[in-house]
Amino acid sequence: MIDTRTAPYAALILRLALGGLFLAHAGLKLFVFTPAGTAQFFGSLGLPPALAYLTILAEVVGGVALIVGFHARWAALALVPVLVGAIVLVHGPAGFFFSNPNGGWEFLAFWIVALLAQALLGDGAYALRGGSATVPGRLAARSA
Repeated sequence: MIDTRTAPYAALILRLALGGLFLAHAGLKLFVFTPAGTAQFFGSLGLPPALAYLTILAEVVGGVALIVGFHARWAALALVPVLVGAIVLVHGPAGFFFSNPNGGWEFLAFWIVALLAQALLGDGAYALRGGSATVPGRLAARSA
């Protein structure tokens, strides 16, 4: 049975962790690989290099949306295709385990499952949704 007193805080913790991971992932593309280097990598995969910029934008906007709780369900679902693309185009050939050379898809698959769990849980406590804050005492009426 779900503990309705603590479930909103579980959703909050999950939201913060997922959002932080996406910001870190975008930061890697922005500050380590650089946007131009990321675009070049996308091009080497046979993808339009401009898709790299769209991916970085999705990771930043989606990460922030998750952290602040702005339509977290939709943000979580919108980020799933980014990770599926990373599995199919980059990490899939390396095998399942992330410790494999070139990193497998183990971590990304778990990340997708966590995003789906977030979408099912909803925004959680202290979420900014549609311009108003969701506080725990009124969460049940606003979690849909």
